[in-house]
This record gives sequence, structure tokens and C-alpha cells, in this order.
Amino acid sequence: MSEGLIGRRILRQEDPRLVAGRGAYVTDLALAGLRHLALLRSPHAHARIARVDVDRTRRVPGVVAVFTADDIRDVGPLPVLAHPPGQRQTGFPVLPTDRARYVGQPLAAVVAETPYAAQDGVDALDVTYEPLPAVTDVAQATAPGASKLYDEWPDNVVVAREIGNGEPDAVLATAPTVVEARFTMPRQTAAPMEGRAICARFDRDTGELTVWASSQAPHLFRTVLAGVLRLDEERIRVIVPDVGGGFGVKLHYYPEDALVAVAAMRLGRPVKWVETRSEHFAATVHAREQHVHARAAFDAQGDVGAHLHTKGAGPIFLGGVVLPNVYAVRHFKAKLEAVVTNKVPFGAYRAFGMQQAAFVTERVMDIAAARLGIDPAEIRRRNYVPPAAFPYRSVANLVYDSGDYPRALDEALRIADYTGLRAMQARARAEGRLVGIGVANYVEVTGMGPSKLMAAMGNRQGGYESAAVRVEPSGRVTVATGIIELGQGIRSALAQVAADVLSLPYERVGVVLGDTARTPYSCYGTADSRGSVTGGAAVLQATRALRQKLVRVAARLLEADEADLEIVDGQCRVRGAPGRGLSFAALAQESLRGQHLTEGMEPELEARFTYNPENWTFPYGVHIAAVEVARDTGTVRVLGYWVAHDCGTMLNPMLVDGQLHGGLAQGIGAALSEELRYDEAGQLLSRTFMDYAIPTAGAMPPIAIGHVETPSPHTPGGMKGMAEGGTIGAPATIANAVADALAGAGVDAAAVATYPLTAPKVFALLQTAPVSRRG
Repeated sequence: MSEGLIGRRILRQEDPRLVAGRGAYVTDLALAGLRHLALLRSPHAHARIARVDVDRTRRVPGVVAVFTADDIRDVGPLPVLAHPPGQRQTGFPVLPTDRARYVGQPLAAVVAETPYAAQDGVDALDVTYEPLPAVTDVAQATAPGASKLYDEWPDNVVVAREIGNGEPDAVLATAPTVVEARFTMPRQTAAPMEGRAICARFDRDTGELTVWASSQAPHLFRTVLAGVLRLDEERIRVIVPDVGGGFGVKLHYYPEDALVAVAAMRLGRPVKWVETRSEHFAATVHAREQHVHARAAFDAQGDVGAHLHTKGAGPIFLGGVVLPNVYAVRHFKAKLEAVVTNKVPFGAYRAFGMQQAAFVTERVMDIAAARLGIDPAEIRRRNYVPPAAFPYRSVANLVYDSGDYPRALDEALRIADYTGLRAMQARARAEGRLVGIGVANYVEVTGMGPSKLMAAMGNRQGGYESAAVRVEPSGRVTVATGIIELGQGIRSALAQVAADVLSLPYERVGVVLGDTARTPYSCYGTADSRGSVTGGAAVLQATRALRQKLVRVAARLLEADEADLEIVDGQCRVRGAPGRGLSFAALAQESLRGQHLTEGMEPELEARFTYNPENWTFPYGVHIAAVEVARDTGTVRVLGYWVAHDCGTMLNPMLVDGQLHGGLAQGIGAALSEELRYDEAGQLLSRTFMDYAIPTAGAMPPIAIGHVETPSPHTPGGMKGMAEGGTIGAPATIANAVADALAGAGVDAAAVATYPLTAPKVFALLQTAPVSRRG
């Protein structure tokens, strides 16, 4: 890439509009004749649905339609997009006909003239349930004689897989030190600022359905809707307005999406549904919950909820293959099981399985360091994959593209002043304070991904990304791609790439996203930190092809040799003769006339490129945290946080830093406060932000970020992706810091085996210390 705009801290194009309050979201749509949809949701974790009586609801003023399972027998099911061998589910119902399997599951829909009338209609529905035993955790679900969620299955395991390499059992039998521990990761949710929302309008004259959705993947949304509704895909247009965060949960396709579309088609009026916060907690996919038994080889189980959702058991399997992390592991085995329970289905959330894997591996590393008397930073350094080994095939059969792990560790130790931190800790301990320092590594799998490899894994999505770049008659440049802007700044980053290649002012590039009628098909959308990797590479290559086309047209019009031309500030001119050139506007207009084109050249100044990655990309990082634990309450305060990160070529370091800061906020919340809790009957206890504590700005510590750049040899431009690194590493880092702090009170290093590390949990750990050292 040129040195022009790539790597510069340029302000985002979209920010002036957003900060001025001119953002436009699905909920802002006010279409003529708009009707509103509300859902009846199951109050039971597990129950037979004996009867749904809608008579009273039909008489509620303002109610215009009621939909039960009997009314939509021609609709659905919704597909599970991952089909690994042996999986027992490939779809799930829009509305169940026989059983409710989790609290919050949609059972019926009411459409009315106002949202309040729709809710009144829901309240008037008369449903007879026959409660069944609820299975609420993995241990209960896998116990002998456990109640089954699906009568036709032999047990509650929906899919299982074993991966590995080498001879881990033999190594374990002879190793001088074996670390064995059991870890539990909590159930959590993404909680984006904007919840899910969808609006649909059907034109009976043309047979076309227009859908506005807060979605991360509109093209696949259209494909799924076409299959569920039995409607030709080209008759569906999906538009994504501004999105107030996604974090993975908006990659999924939900019953509400199909129901809104069905209602619009049958009523001939636009219909809208906007999720409430309590609905988000009770019906949008949950994430994270896993139980892991770790020894040099790992055995793991994950709770996937009542049924597989759009992404299947993907987070469990991806977490399994990144357990070796950044280390030169030679012997490895992982047994992975996805288990159904009577909870909200499991799905995608930022750090998709990788947060849990990093927590397990990095806690094991710290436990080993404590037992061997080695500094936590040093034990990691001794076990890194060496820089000369890249590209490196891991023991889990992933090919890490590039990296310099020791250099990243050195950078993290430098910006944190690790020696100074340890000296500060020694002084604090001498005063009786519990101060701890945590170090953790992580590796990300980003840039999803090679289409053929995805197919081999059973993933029914392609991993390519396409971009179209065009010079308009005004001389401005328009970029179009299927990647979606969720607040991460990808619109501006793609404009930066195109402007750099074309030596054009950044503000002269516009980027079109989020409209299936105006953008190339994307089979995956925005997820897995792939925007800058696959979308950026597609835009880069398409813009390079457009540049060549500009030079060819200019050479003919200027009667010059192509090698003698240069592009500067929106002009194509003869090198050394600035007065002899043509603007992009003149070239575009002349090209559209078509009178002076070379043989075989198309009149529009446009180029398109489809990038199908040959491999995933593997950014990585080192986190360091300092914490203090209050002896009398168990409260954890994060004193400081430092990150060294490598995402290959940075398109815009300001955006990279912003993503890392945002990811850290989610990771610190995960580490210290966020947990979705259920009671023994399968009732969700965390339904509001009073019960589910996300971190506030005041709770965030000072953060310092350092960068290492080892460009990926597999990606045009060298980008590797980076949006999940802050979230992946934080729970492991803070857990290691808390364990280090508690060691000052005599608590065993292996005692910290879960998160979030809330004050009651940490206080309970303090009670395991020798009485003489509790303070």
C-alpha cells in the first residue's frame, strides 16, 4: 500500500451526523398505515402447549391479527447454518406447535394499530400449559436418567466432536508437573445499545417485500427469509439503517423476523417490531456458558440452550481449536460437547468461543507458573511459537499467518512498566493490601474465512467478500460492499483504503452499505473481525483495478503512454507536466460517452473484485492488568490496564484503539460483573440492567495501548482484523490478577476458576485462606 492515507488517524466520516442526533434507526421508521407486532412468550422453561385460545384477543380494540403456530404451518423452519457431522438439529421453529422449551420463547404474535394495543392483545391470550421437568444446567442435562428435551434423541447432546494431535495421554503420564483444573464460564449477553428491530412492507402489486432490519448480514437475512417464506429471493429487499451495535447477536435470524414479514404480507400493511430490553435478556441469543475440565489435554462441555440457533455450536468448536493459543504445543486433545438445556439458545457474541478458550489456557499457565516458581511473563515467553516459525501450523491444525509474540510481550511489559508494577505490588503487600498483577495472551481467528474450509467444517456460508468501486460523473468515488457498519467505523476505513489507492481526498469517497439492492452479495456479513480483512481486501483490489482502468482511459485521451501517467488529487496527468491532465470527472464523463474507448473497454469507470481468503488471519495480543482486592468486601478495583496488540497493517490506528477500548469495556464487564442467572425452575433472574451489571464509564480503568505490526502474508494489504481482542483477553487477565492478589492472603492459585469475579465470589475465596492471613 502507499504511504498516503493508510495508517493515519483520520476522523470518521459518519460521526458529525451521529453526534448531532441525525442517526436513523429501524425504530424511527414511520410508514403510512404502520401496524405493530407484540409476542406472547412462554412463562415456563419446559411445558406442553395444550391450547392457545385467541377469541378474547380478537375482540381487543385495535387488534387486527393474531398468529399462532397453526396459522403459519407453511412458514419455516429457521435454519441452523452450521452442520458438522452427527449434529441432531438443522433448524428450529418460528413458533413451536407442541412444547415450549425456554422462558421467553415466542408462542404467538399479535398485530395491532399501536404497540400498546398489541400488548393488550397478548395479555388477553388464553394459553393452557402442562409443565414438564426443566433441565437447567449441563451437569443435570448429562446425568444418567436426565429428562430429555427431545424425545427422539438418546440424550441431550446435540453434537460432539473430538480434535487433537500428538500423544497427550502419554505426555501426561510422564510429565513432572501436571496442572489439572475445572473452569466454569458464565452465561452472558451482548446488550447492544440498540436492541433488535425489524419493519416489513409488502407491495401486493409487484409481489415485492421490503424489510428494514437492524442486522449484521442483510444478504443472508434475505436468503433465509426467502427460504422460510417460500418467496423468490429477488423479490425481497433488505435495508439496514444505522445500527446501534451488534456484537454477534444480530448475525442471527429469529422468529420475530419471520413473523413481521408474514404479518406484512398477509395484512398488506407495513408491520414493525422493536425489542424491549427485557425481551433482549429473555429471547435474544445468550453466549459464553461453558464448563471445562483442563489437563494438558482438555475436555469441554458447552450449554447451547433449548435448541441450536443460527450459528449452531460454532463458539464451542472455535474455542476448542484456539485452546493452544500462542504456544508451541505439540500434544493436544479436546473433547467438545454441545448440550441442550431449557434456557435461551446459545449464539454469537464478540469473541465467539475465544474468550473462554483464553481464560482456560491462561489460567492454566498462571497456575503452572505459581507451582514452578516462575514469573507469569517468563513462563509465557519460554513457550511461545518463535517468530521464525511463521506461517505456523498449530497442533489444532490452524495455520497462524504471522506474528512476533516475544516482541508483543516486550511491548506490553514496557508500556505497563512491569518492573515498576511488581515493585508497587511489593510495597502494597508490605502495607497489608491485596494488589495483584495479571498477564494473559490470546490469539484470534479472524477474517472468516476460506469458503472451501468453511464447507469442510459444515458451515453453510461462504467466506468471500465482494466490492464494487465506481467513479461518478462528478469525479467522486462510490464504494459498495456487503459489509455492515455497526458503529465500528468500517465505512470510514473502506473510504480510507479507496482514497489511498486513488490518491483522492478522503471526503471525496462515499461508501454504500446495508442495502441488498445496491451492494454486492455477502454470504457472511460483518462478524469475526472480517470487515477490514475481507471487505478491506476486496475494496483494495477493486480500487487497484479501477486505477488501472482510469490510466488506460486517460492514456488514450491524452495520447500518452500509460507508464508516463500518474494519479494525483483526483487527476490523471502526465508525469512532469502538471498542466497536461484530466480530472476524474472529465474521465468519467468522457468514458460514459463511449466515443474514445479502446476496443473491449466498458463505458463505465467501475471495477469489481471478489476476495475469497486462502486462510483465516490470526491477530494476537498481550494484556496486563493491576487490581486491588478489598479484604473486607471482596470488591475488585482495576488500577490500570495495558494492551500490546498485533492486527497486521492498521488502516486507521484511531479506529483500532477505539475497538480495543470498547472490547475492553465488554471484557472487563464480563470479568467482574455480567452474568445471566437462572433458578432451578429455569426462570431467568437477570431481566434488566438492575440485575445484569454492565460497566459504566466511571468503572473503567486507565488504559494504555501499544501496537506491533506483522502484516499477514495471506491478505492483500496485510490486514488481520482486531475488533475482538479486548474482549477475549480481559477475563483471563483480570482473573490472573485477582488470583495474584489473593495469593497475598494465602489463597491457592487454582482457586480462581470462574468469572465474573463479583465481590461475593471473591469474598468467599478469601474465606478459604488461612485465618492468620485473612487480615
